[in-house]
Amino acid sequence: MNILLATVFDYPHAGGLSTHVTTLKAGLEARGHRVDVVSFSDVPRSMQMMLAKGPSFLLNKVSKGTGILWSHAVRQRLLSRLIADKAASRRYDVINAQEVFATLAALPSGIPTVTTVHGYMTYEAISRGAVVEGSRQAQHLLEKEIEAYTKTRKIITVDQRIKEYVREKAGVEATAIRNFIDVDRFKPEKANRLAYRKKHGVPENAAVIFVPRRLTKKNGVIYPALALPHVLEKYPNAMLIYAGMGEAYDELKSLIEQRGLSEKAKLLGAIPHETMTEYYALSDIVLVPSVHSAGVEEATSISALEAMGSGSPLIASAVGGLKEIVNHRQDGLLVEEKNVDELAQAIIELLDHPEFGQQLAQAARRKIEDEYSHLSAAKKYEDIYRAALAP
Repeated sequence: MNILLATVFDYPHAGGLSTHVTTLKAGLEARGHRVDVVSFSDVPRSMQMMLAKGPSFLLNKVSKGTGILWSHAVRQRLLSRLIADKAASRRYDVINAQEVFATLAALPSGIPTVTTVHGYMTYEAISRGAVVEGSRQAQHLLEKEIEAYTKTRKIITVDQRIKEYVREKAGVEATAIRNFIDVDRFKPEKANRLAYRKKHGVPENAAVIFVPRRLTKKNGVIYPALALPHVLEKYPNAMLIYAGMGEAYDELKSLIEQRGLSEKAKLLGAIPHETMTEYYALSDIVLVPSVHSAGVEEATSISALEAMGSGSPLIASAVGGLKEIVNHRQDGLLVEEKNVDELAQAIIELLDHPEFGQQLAQAARRKIEDEYSHLSAAKKYEDIYRAALAP
């Protein structure tokens, strides 16, 4: 098949959706399909600023949420044109839109469209402060969700809770296919641990706690920093490293400075996805400390899957899809969300007992190979595409 993956966001970028597209593309191509990607990055930069980003910023100053509606509408129109241009030069069998406005951009092409739902668009916009709960803007976003879900041919959700959300909001039945990773790329590389530490300026003897998360409220990124002083009391060589950017960056940076942790907590910002494998390898522990926020729960976290595939023990909050991924004390540790003491004690336990951490990591790797391979996921997506093409 000729398959077009479409997104109204930049591609590639730091984040789970971009990772999903890259990994799905690799899996589908390994199965013999031809796969192209069309995204907002294909729009000239000057046009992006003039039509979408600049006006959005100014409109939000006037009324919160107005800017995001403007931006999404512009992105939809521009992506629709790009899809038409792509379709003029190549016949696509199916478009797999990666979010609501990409779906709405794809529908005018007449090409059968499948939608992957990665989250709760309206609630996530509320959670990160982009729109106000109960506002006209929030209602508009929800109406767009419903329109996309009812008009697309097939819907794929990345976990069971999002499937239930789509059914509740739009009355449409979706197929849940959990997120996945490239198991050949994210694999244990502990033999290179010291070389990667030297490369990235990480002390050889540091107890490295890695947080590979976009810095946003629902990802609970403040809690590792709050837990760090407790860990430092027993392990003064502990080092907390964050990889990611987001609207919580300034809050987290201020918290780290106020607590005198600047030498022990590092904010790398967004780093290339290919570099993430090196940070997983040099780490002693990986944290995915997600929380409930404005009705939003973590889905099948790609960061958690990558950690579990990469040979470092995982500590995650017992919320959303993380409870599906991790079997507590079998292939990772689950802690209560926002519970700083419990998080600190879990970190200390793994530092106290590194052999236990390695047992968890080895079991996690076996699970990833068996259940979360990008190759097996690509076969499931292929089946959905074929069903969408059936008369």
